[in-house]
Amino acid sequence: MDANVIAELTPTGTLRAAINMANMLLVTSEAPNGDPAGVAPDMAADIAGRLGVGVTYVPYASPGEVGDAVGRDEWDIALIAAEPSRAEHILFTTAYVEIEATYLVPPGSPLQTVEDVDAPGIRIATMARSAYDLYLTRTLQHAELVRNTEMGGTFDMFVAEKLDALSGLRPALIKNALEMPGSRVLDGRYTAVQQAIGCKKQNTAAGAFLQSVVDDVRQSGLVGRLIEKHGVVGRLQAVAPGAD
Repeated sequence: MDANVIAELTPTGTLRAAINMANMLLVTSEAPNGDPAGVAPDMAADIAGRLGVGVTYVPYASPGEVGDAVGRDEWDIALIAAEPSRAEHILFTTAYVEIEATYLVPPGSPLQTVEDVDAPGIRIATMARSAYDLYLTRTLQHAELVRNTEMGGTFDMFVAEKLDALSGLRPALIKNALEMPGSRVLDGRYTAVQQAIGCKKQNTAAGAFLQSVVDDVRQSGLVGRLIEKHGVVGRLQAVAPGAD
């Protein structure tokens, strides 16, 4: 193992992995010792195993908080979605899984397609600083984003404020639809959130190593096996080798 990789990824002697606890597809349960469990924690454990060190999970309530901590020496790798604004400070690998993002619309809504949503007067509920919020902030031309900053409260805000659409990851929106009879999850997607592994921008040796790990787990099928292990088949999509 390259000494520079070890120095950059394990300055404390263990691999500190930032975990976004808001992503219920990548963090699906809790281990007996209280650690987060799921595809993302297992990916971090695999990386630690390759380095020959232990892993320490550093949980955050949102991906935005993970990004905020990049300069505070709290984590060595981060398992969050790669986004251009985050990439200003974080060096990301290519994606190992992706998740479709679309909209939920209320009963009786005239909106039929994803494209229909970006229109004057349309108000869209979104989780502040999520990957899909960042994407929509860059790409929407006409609709207005209404941001929720409270963990897990975006659907409640959508209902309470009678907004026109709820943005989010398709699996979560399907669950939300069950709580609002007559609502619809729109077909298609406006983006696919690219879940990747990041490290500090200056840690180029670590970045190259992490990319080699992602290349390997995609080729070996490990990502697919983790998706099956944690019961998220059909909700997370493993990125195929060479798909970038």
